Amino acid sequence: MARRVVVTGLGVVTALGCEISEFWDAVCAGKSGIGRIRRFDCSAWKVNFGGEIPYFNAVEHLPLLEKELKRMDRFVQFAVVAADKAIKHSGMDFETGDPYRHGVLVGSGIGGLNEIEVQHQTLYDKGPVRVSPFMIPKLMVNAASGNISVNWHLRGPNSAVATACASATNAIGDAFKLIQNDMADVMVTGGSEAAVTPMGLSGFTRMMALSTRHDNPQAASRPFDRDRDGFVMSEGAGVVVLEEYEHAKARGANILAELLGYGMSADGTHMTAPCPEGKGARYAMAQAIRDAKVDPSTIDYVNAHGTSTPLGDKAETLAIKAVFGDHARSLAVSSTKSQLGHLLGASGGVEFALSVLALRNQVAPPTINLDNPDPDCDLDYVPLQARSMKISRILKNSFGFGGHNACLVLGQV
Repeated sequence: MARRVVVTGLGVVTALGCEISEFWDAVCAGKSGIGRIRRFDCSAWKVNFGGEIPYFNAVEHLPLLEKELKRMDRFVQFAVVAADKAIKHSGMDFETGDPYRHGVLVGSGIGGLNEIEVQHQTLYDKGPVRVSPFMIPKLMVNAASGNISVNWHLRGPNSAVATACASATNAIGDAFKLIQNDMADVMVTGGSEAAVTPMGLSGFTRMMALSTRHDNPQAASRPFDRDRDGFVMSEGAGVVVLEEYEHAKARGANILAELLGYGMSADGTHMTAPCPEGKGARYAMAQAIRDAKVDPSTIDYVNAHGTSTPLGDKAETLAIKAVFGDHARSLAVSSTKSQLGHLLGASGGVEFALSVLALRNQVAPPTINLDNPDPDCDLDYVPLQARSMKISRILKNSFGFGGHNACLVLGQV
């Protein structure tokens, strides 16, 4: 029999806060973390706003790691800080127990883009001998997992996932399976991203993927709304601690939720556009529900991928209808990207943490900015205000460029 896997710790670094209580209160209040970008001058850009964390200083969160933090790209710093918060929240003492049963699996869609940009400029301004010797270990996608492993002496499974905007959800799902199949007892897992950089902003703008709603950035991310015009780039990290159920019980852990199922698939149709009918998303959702061994009618809330793109939101709506049938009309479905923007490879980690909090507090987070519902998106998206409701099981969706689809089911213990 597969082992049960539970969630015992949450850690986030977001534009709406870096402490779980502060973060949850802001989400429930319907606040937006979107604003003008301040870290670099983007006045010449077609898009100059996002979900930036302008005053983030990792040393303030982890003063004992000051020397090491200087050797980490911004996305790694986000991951290490979020991991520290999740580990402390879990009460887990990694100095005890078998370190080969403690692992880490953190994803990122892009990795150390800031470091690439900085060192590229150095190369052309000062020549190859001035390129930093720390460049490669700073920019690697697996640098987040590697640094967490080193700093907490986690010697079990150590891996990274890069499946674009599905990265964190795939990471959590893969970590879940490692524990379920007795390859680890505890996994620190999630995702991190820091792509709000000159190159990152330029690339997504040139793709015409981003909202250009300059008049009111806080209203720019509007999933399922008729007037949506693209997603809003954000940065941050979401990391959680997963643990085998009996292991958690034995140490008296505060068990927050149980992870029940994991599904994944590929659209196999286009590198950036979703399958219009949502077929790949549908398969991943159905697979997660099958893996959880629950009936679709027992799902109460769906934390949607909901990026605020014209094609994506419609395809996800069609997929939800196909999976749930008549029950789709009874579901609460919301996209917290309306408040946080799109954290790319970190989005699934932050939204998974939000889903755990929704389950714990029996509150469905809102989809803000849903002022003019799209007739093609006709489900209950919890518009504008958070909703107290009975929630026993949640489906979490994440979809990424390359056609990657990843879904998780979690429930009460």
